[in-house]
Amino acid sequence: MMTTTTYKDSEKYIERYLCQQVQGRGGLSLKYSNPGLIGFPDRICLLPGGIVFWVELKSRGRKPTRIQQIRIAALRALGQQVHVIDSISQIDDLLNKTLNSKL
Repeated sequence: MMTTTTYKDSEKYIERYLCQQVQGRGGLSLKYSNPGLIGFPDRICLLPGGIVFWVELKSRGRKPTRIQQIRIAALRALGQQVHVIDSISQIDDLLNKTLNSKL
């Protein structure tokens, strides 16, 4: 059965929303690109107070590819926070939880 997705369910929309929300909280959401190594998360988010985390963005209901899963596991093994997000509500939850835990 095919599911219909809306523009607000697209990875592009969700990524734009993440950038706006991080910037609105005084932070940076940097696009990560490493031509020599594929599969790393899309964004590195830097928030006031030294908060740093990686975000792999997906369209609603999509999951990371196998190489992305491997990269995410490797980053987590290094103690990095990595979040896989496929909705704007997950972004709101992540930012509220992250910022509230640092207060």
